[in-house]
Amino acid sequence: MKSQTGNALLLVFCALIWGLAFVAQSAGAGLGAYTFLACRSWLAVAALWPTVRGFDAVRRRRGLPSGAPASPADRQLLGRAALACGTLLFTASAAQQIAITMNASTAKASFITAMYVVLVPVLGLLFGRRGSTQLWICMAISVGGLYLLCMQGGFGQVESSDLVLLLCAFLFAFQIMAVGHYSPRLDGVRLSFAQFFVVAAESTVAAFLFEAPTWADIAANAWPLLYCGLLSSGVGYTLQIVGQKNLDPSIASLAMCLESVFGALGGWVILGQSLSGREVLGCGLIFAAVVLAQLPLADWVRCRVGRGA
Repeated sequence: MKSQTGNALLLVFCALIWGLAFVAQSAGAGLGAYTFLACRSWLAVAALWPTVRGFDAVRRRRGLPSGAPASPADRQLLGRAALACGTLLFTASAAQQIAITMNASTAKASFITAMYVVLVPVLGLLFGRRGSTQLWICMAISVGGLYLLCMQGGFGQVESSDLVLLLCAFLFAFQIMAVGHYSPRLDGVRLSFAQFFVVAAESTVAAFLFEAPTWADIAANAWPLLYCGLLSSGVGYTLQIVGQKNLDPSIASLAMCLESVFGALGGWVILGQSLSGREVLGCGLIFAAVVLAQLPLADWVRCRVGRGA
């Protein structure tokens, strides 16, 4: 239980970093979606490579085995994991940006994307992973909180961009499940590095095919890129991989959906954006759902029943 709670706290910190990335991205929007994704991903690769080498050096000094793949089979596993996690992350991020360029509102984009919090346990049923009643209740509470936080004016008319966002949510759900599948068998920092190398390569190809990136535009968005590349991508997604080790993907998705809460709070504190009572209630419900998911209620109920008997 302590290990599960510690991993969940890592993912909450990950959500904090991702939430504040919304503030960073709002500070500069002069780059195309693929160019922005390529730049932040190459920055993550540049930051993670010395980190990988540093962790290997520390392990060697302590007499521990390196995190590097020890056999051809291990290298193949890392390659498959990087391709699966990286491609899913690239396509999910691209789908979200494409939907936003189709004039999807930020609120609707945030809400529909965060539906991975429900899709992960639903898709988990297909693989024989059954969630507890407590977890499903937490999912329902979090969805209600997300609706209050993100959807001030209701859904309105369903548009084509909503279908793209729904695809985005499915892709993020599969990415979370892929990380949950591979992370227990691989070094977390090395998997994060390999994942972002794939994202960087794929988004660079897309940027040159569909956009016209220039060094002037990149320089004009240096600070948002540095935050999103080094912290949101480099640190945040590494924390996701480490935090998901041996953690139920449904609980992981619940913790990571706090990204919406931290994004709203970041806009309030840093950008001076106001929060309505409805939004505050939504933040409270999401936070309560995450805390409730960590409480050993089943053990408490069994203990009470046992005492009553």
